[in-house]
Amino acid sequence: MEAVTRMVADRPVVIFSRTTCCMSHTIKTLISGFGANPTVYELDEIQDGQQVERALQQMGCKPSIPAVFIGQQLIGGPNQIMTLQVKNQLIPMLMRAGAIWI
Repeated sequence: MEAVTRMVADRPVVIFSRTTCCMSHTIKTLISGFGANPTVYELDEIQDGQQVERALQQMGCKPSIPAVFIGQQLIGGPNQIMTLQVKNQLIPMLMRAGAIWI
């Protein structure tokens, strides 16, 4: 879990993803569409990807990807992100984290 903490430190939005995951692509597109520039870690392309994925599972991410952190806080996966979007809470959260300015 320390590795995940280091990876999200000082970054407004971090997405843990896989290049072959359609939900990861959807979440990246949604967040980028608001003008945010998320840091994206493709777990199938980084050296310790499996260890990071296990740490995300230990943190409560089920499924483990995509996993979204906003303001260094674990928000969750696609269900949580889409729920925030439907409730009009995603943009304010991105603004508070300094990821977008509107």
